[in-house]
Amino acid sequence: MKIYPPPPSTFKHNPEPLNAYTTSQIPLLDPTGSRTRLFERNNPDAPQPGDILLVNFKTGDPFAGVCLSIRRRGVDTGVLLRNRILTVGVEMWVKIYSPNVRSLEIVKRAEKRARRARLYYMRYVFPLFLHLLGVGLTGGLKARAVLICGGQETETR
Repeated sequence: MKIYPPPPSTFKHNPEPLNAYTTSQIPLLDPTGSRTRLFERNNPDAPQPGDILLVNFKTGDPFAGVCLSIRRRGVDTGVLLRNRILTVGVEMWVKIYSPNVRSLEIVKRAEKRARRARLYYMRYVFPLFLHLLGVGLTGGLKARAVLICGGQETETR
């Protein structure tokens, strides 16, 4: 009877194969590195919770919403956006490295820095959400509101 030696271990060559795989995928999904730089922690221009972001998809559909949360997890980095469409609250997780995302831009910065990292309470606090979008509590829309429609700005009175 012949005894074979155990197969060579790949642990010596690559102790963390999952990390190596995800770091190799980021240059393929973001060749220019712009999305990676935009969401770095030490970037002062990085989006923060409370900012209004506009995401354009490959289908041509734009989605703008208030950033409730940012989840930085390498290739799975994503942002949670919330908007009101026809008086119904809509939330969408957007993976920034997804091939379906054409562009991601910051439309408006929050007036004050959010004191929380995740603004989940904005689901229930309706007046605060309207204040961030520029809608008054008693006066309806402000006299000059700017609506974002497909990347173009149109003014309403």
